[in-house]
Amino acid sequence: MAGKTSKTPAKRTKKTASKSAVKRSTSKPSLLSGGNPQIAKGYGDAPVQAYIAAMPGWKREVGRSLDALIVRTVPHVHKAVKWNSPFYGLEGQGWFLSFHVFARYVKVAFFRGTSLQPVPPGESKHQYTRYLDIHEHDEFDEAQFAAWVKQASQLPGERI
Repeated sequence: MAGKTSKTPAKRTKKTASKSAVKRSTSKPSLLSGGNPQIAKGYGDAPVQAYIAAMPGWKREVGRSLDALIVRTVPHVHKAVKWNSPFYGLEGQGWFLSFHVFARYVKVAFFRGTSLQPVPPGESKHQYTRYLDIHEHDEFDEAQFAAWVKQASQLPGERI
């Protein structure tokens, strides 16, 4: 039987396995194309905060501002990270907004954006969705954004 190798992997010791788990949990999330953080799907505030913390450069402050404005406007908002993007919605009513990091901007999606007044500027290939692109040196109108968030939260959400 000389020369035969086992097809089963060697067992890892508890110490080695626990070091690997710690390394995975403390390592920084990798950035996908355009700088979007790769965050595991999860529900609640923790995965959203992990996503925001991993946003590169000036976009991290944009993420913090968006999250704070959304929570202030809709205090009982539910959060999740899906498809490497934070989602905001109301329990039992679906999702009304998400955002995503691109190389040069942060894109906010209002899933029922065509029903908002005024309608957000960015068009979509989806019938009801509208976008707001936030670039580094843009003037950000917090009052308008909060008004859109309030309106969006009162519309039927997306079941994604």
